[in-house]
Amino acid sequence: MTLPQQIRIAEVGPRDGLQNESAIVPVDTKVAFIDALSQSGVAEIEVTSFVHPKWVPQLADAADVLSRIARRDGVMYSALVPNMKGLERAVDIGVDQIAVFTAASETFSERNTNATIAETIERSVPVVDAAHGQSWPVRGYISCVVACPYEGRIDPAAVRDVAQRLLDIGVDEIDLGETIGVAVPSDIDRLYDAVGEVIEPSSTTLHLHDTRATALTCLYRALQLGVCSFDASCVGLGGCPYAPGAAGNVPTENVVYLCEQLGIQTDVSLDALFEAGRIVLAALERSAPTGVFSADAGAADESCAADK
Repeated sequence: MTLPQQIRIAEVGPRDGLQNESAIVPVDTKVAFIDALSQSGVAEIEVTSFVHPKWVPQLADAADVLSRIARRDGVMYSALVPNMKGLERAVDIGVDQIAVFTAASETFSERNTNATIAETIERSVPVVDAAHGQSWPVRGYISCVVACPYEGRIDPAAVRDVAQRLLDIGVDEIDLGETIGVAVPSDIDRLYDAVGEVIEPSSTTLHLHDTRATALTCLYRALQLGVCSFDASCVGLGGCPYAPGAAGNVPTENVVYLCEQLGIQTDVSLDALFEAGRIVLAALERSAPTGVFSADAGAADESCAADK
């Protein structure tokens, strides 16, 4: 199978990565983290979310963060928007793209949004229309595309049907979220066999979690199937308050390293990712994760020290 020549990476660390952190990260740190990511070459940075602060206190500073970051030409700055009130806040401060969200699991949808799948899609309709009125593209997240923490395995046909409903309301991009990190490559085959009936794999974005250290094997399988857009999170930050035990997203630096070794262009600098990772790990008082960061960022630091 032919691999794509180039992939697009959306960095979701500032939003999806930090939303599950219990200790509030200062605005200054978030801005420094995002500004460092802007220098890395990622195509998009999902900066924050305009959900009600009661539900995600970590992102209550959305407007402040967005107003202070140094926006770089060529980088898309996006935000998650749950409803029209959230969209109004996004309009006031300005973004380049918004995301709406639903799930392929009714139980997860109820736990995550206090609404059924149908209700989440229905309330997204005016949001999508208003975003298009601002000339903003809209991403549609579908959570639990392989399995749900409450319902277990999800029928890929259910994912296909939700994707079709999102396309019907005008969503521009389908983002398939493997929320709890249980997938293996055969699950990616089944997922795209079904979803491919309504949208080409190359027109989707795949969002993988690395709970069981299988995210890169799934990503490689997706590359073989023609997927060329992926969400990833610097130093593997992430988790979901409504998916207990689900570890972080696939680390951006691991994705970049794999693709570079496969001869796939990413336009992303590992050194710049390492710098962003140092900023956020210091703020969280957390050690480096295993993988490319722990293997190579330290070596880069030692090399710099030796040159002084």
